[in-house]
Amino acid sequence: MAHNMKDMLQELLQQVMTDPSLPADQKVKLLESLQKLLTPLQSDRWIFRLVVAFLGLAVLITIVGGFYLSIKTAAIIPEGLIALGSAAVGALAGLLAPSPMGR
Repeated sequence: MAHNMKDMLQELLQQVMTDPSLPADQKVKLLESLQKLLTPLQSDRWIFRLVVAFLGLAVLITIVGGFYLSIKTAAIIPEGLIALGSAAVGALAGLLAPSPMGR
């Protein structure tokens, strides 16, 4: 018995491939649909968009918060805030840079 969703989908893929009663065109459609379920990070564009939006929001909040702290309170910007903004910028660069495998 399958313990998680990925194992269940793998078993279902095997059943579809070995079922002689299904026509070939239906098998292809079912296999394509099941394959998309197995790889949501590659097939679901909303996950990527949400990650980019949240990282961009983190960068903007860090910049605005840093300016606010330096102008209004005349305090030194905390290193944690700088590190948070730097990490978000680095993550955005990693996500948005073209993949060397895609060349």
